[in-house]
Amino acid sequence: MNNKKAFIFDLDGVIVDTAKYHYLAWQKIANELNIDFTLEHNELLKGVSRVRSLDIILELGKVEASQEDKDKWLVQKNEDYLSYLVDMNESEILPGVFPVLQFLKENGQPIALGSASKNARPILEKTGILSYFDAIVDGNDVTNAKPDPEVFLIAAKLLNVNPEHAIVFEDSVAGVQAANIGKMMSIGIGSATVLHEAKYIFKDFTEIDTNFIEDLIKK
Repeated sequence: MNNKKAFIFDLDGVIVDTAKYHYLAWQKIANELNIDFTLEHNELLKGVSRVRSLDIILELGKVEASQEDKDKWLVQKNEDYLSYLVDMNESEILPGVFPVLQFLKENGQPIALGSASKNARPILEKTGILSYFDAIVDGNDVTNAKPDPEVFLIAAKLLNVNPEHAIVFEDSVAGVQAANIGKMMSIGIGSATVLHEAKYIFKDFTEIDTNFIEDLIKK
């Protein structure tokens, strides 16, 4: 028990790349509203709730909408997104993730998911890695969005580990900030220029070797 840490993973962009499916679903709505919505615009939606994402898209197109219309589009977006997930399988797991999960499991380290996604469980099931997670905290369990650390604090508590012994893998600025605010170690997965607030930054999990993970466990 001496060196027990909590390893907490974000989902989208860290374990799987469902960002492309979110983009396609949002783009469909944007097209219907004649709003130009590019991959660059999509970066603004990283780690952001569905409701806020829609508001950002409407702001981009300077479109005013009733709550009724907004509710309709939110349902439509989720249905379109879920339709893309139907065919997901283990091939969708991002490179290098699986060996890290395996290594942590073999070394008795508790693993949690901390994601804003409300579809986390079905995604983990379809990709065949649900059994690696000792706790799952998703959009159904939290009130406050990142950079509020709530999602990670709940995950650490479920793993029975103090926040300062938790290590968070994140691909968004808001997620890295949430980990830092929660007094956890933040590891950014992605661009060093974007995620510069993280304690460590890797382009992807293929750059993370077992020696690095071992050192984290020992610290």
